[in-house]
This record gives sequence, structure tokens and C-alpha cells, in this order.
Amino acid sequence: MNLQQLEYIIALDRTRSFSKAAEMCFVTQATLSTMVKRLEEELEVVIFDRKANPIVTTDCGQDIIEVAKKVVYHTNQIRNLAFQVKGRIEGQISIGIIPTIANSLLELIIKPLITKYPDLQLKVVEITTDNILRQLKEGSIDAGIIATSPTLMDDFEAEILYYEELLLFGNTDNKRKFFMPEEVVKNKIWLLEEGHCLRDQTISLCSLKQKKTKDNFVFEANSLETLLNMVDNFGGLTLVPELYVKQLPDHRKEKVIAFKAPHPVREVSLVFYRPYAKYRLTQLLSNEIRELVKPHLSTSALKNSEQVIVMS
Repeated sequence: MNLQQLEYIIALDRTRSFSKAAEMCFVTQATLSTMVKRLEEELEVVIFDRKANPIVTTDCGQDIIEVAKKVVYHTNQIRNLAFQVKGRIEGQISIGIIPTIANSLLELIIKPLITKYPDLQLKVVEITTDNILRQLKEGSIDAGIIATSPTLMDDFEAEILYYEELLLFGNTDNKRKFFMPEEVVKNKIWLLEEGHCLRDQTISLCSLKQKKTKDNFVFEANSLETLLNMVDNFGGLTLVPELYVKQLPDHRKEKVIAFKAPHPVREVSLVFYRPYAKYRLTQLLSNEIRELVKPHLSTSALKNSEQVIVMS
């Protein structure tokens, strides 16, 4: 039995496919299959039921894999401690990030991070909050960047990165400086499709309720860019995060208006699931992201009493 074999059975349990597990582990399917079979023979147990499609992990196999995950985790911790003693930041970390944060955050942090830490292998995938939380529990990713709320985080650990102001985009009276949340409901509101936390935050902030509409065109977008296009063409309003607004051309920035204080904000955090967390690297990333983003946020100058967190 060796560490490589343990990594193979963990990958096979996650993917339920020899080909996908082999791809994840950067080996041939034949190599992975042979090594898994040798481990089963050594332990004299069947870890995977190969007759099922997709393959199924046996009850005994589940117990073995849970222990294997702990062994791999603690092995990585030992390696990380060695790197720390040497004063080196080295290793791999995979991060899931929701689309409405990815579109404005990644351009601020990725280049500085990979330049400062050339030995750090950073993998980032853009997926929804539900998929991030699921993959964290499965161990498919090490951390996630999402908009957090207390009810969402019962089973997870979180490092708060920043608070980001939520603003309105639309064809409003340019003489107005502020909007009240309750005024928004009087307008046509464009929303992202279900699964995006910004959709839930818009509904929560503006007290929107499901209601029948006489509109002969109903549309839910998958991106902020599409939402803005719909507002430009059909009127109405939509909610946009501050960092995203900073990317907009001037003619679109003119359509952005703030809410009256206390300003609604979303809480953005780096989250991880304790059994598989890479503590040292997540702490490093948390600190670096905070410092990189801070100069770009108006909330950095606001008091706590001047902002209110919008729940998903």
C-alpha cells in the first residue's frame, strides 16, 4: 500500500469512472486500474463494484476511503509544514468561485498572486454556490469564494474577505443621488436565473415576491452583462456589485445609482470544509485577497453602522 494508491481510490470514488479518475490523477487508465486492483488484493477486500454503471463504492470501500482521505490530508499537512520551515510557499490549491464574483475579482488577484508565488499551483473553476458547497464536501476542490450568510455556513468554515456594496443599474432620474430599497419594486426588475446568490439577494433586498405578470416576455439571465443589455433595451432595473461597476464604460456608469444609507452590501468569503482544508494556503490567500481588493472598495471607508449585509 502506498500514498499513490490512496489518491487513486479517492479519485475513483469521486468520479465513479476509471477514465475520469485516471485523467484527474494524470496517469493512464490501465495504470490506475492495476494499482487499485493490487490494493484490493493486498487488503483482501472489494473496494469498488465494477459491475455497476457507473461503478459503486462498496460499504467497506467507503470506510477505507474515509481513512484514506485523512491520510492524504495529513501527508499534505506535513509537506506544507516543511515548506513553511523553508520559508517557501509551494503546493496546489483548487478554488471554486461564483460567476458574479469571478467576473470582477479574478482580474484583481490572479496576476499578483502567481507573480508573487511562482511555486504555488492555483486552479480556479467558475461554478455556482450549490456546486461549490457540494464539491467542498466531496473534496473535489479545496476552497470556494462565495457570497456568505450565517445560515449558509452551518457545515463550513469561512474567512471573510470583504464587503461589497450593491448598486442599482438602470434608466433612472439622473438628478437622484439615492434609491430606497422599497422603491425598486415599482420598476421592472431583471434577475439572474435560479442558482445565483445575487438573484436571492435582489429578491431579499427589494422585498420582491412571486407574482403573475402580464408581460409577454420573461427572461432570466446567466450573466451580469446580459442583465445590463436587457436593461438597456427594455428599461427597468437590476442589481450590480461595486467591483463589477468599476469595469463598466463611462456611458454605463452613468446609469448606476446607490441605495440610501445604510448601504446594502454582500459578504464575500473564502470557504472551506474542515476535513479537507489546506489551512496554510487558505490563510495565505485570504490575507492576500483582502489586501489586493481593499483599495477598490468604498466599503473600506464605511463604518459598520453605515452598511447592512443582504442575505441570500
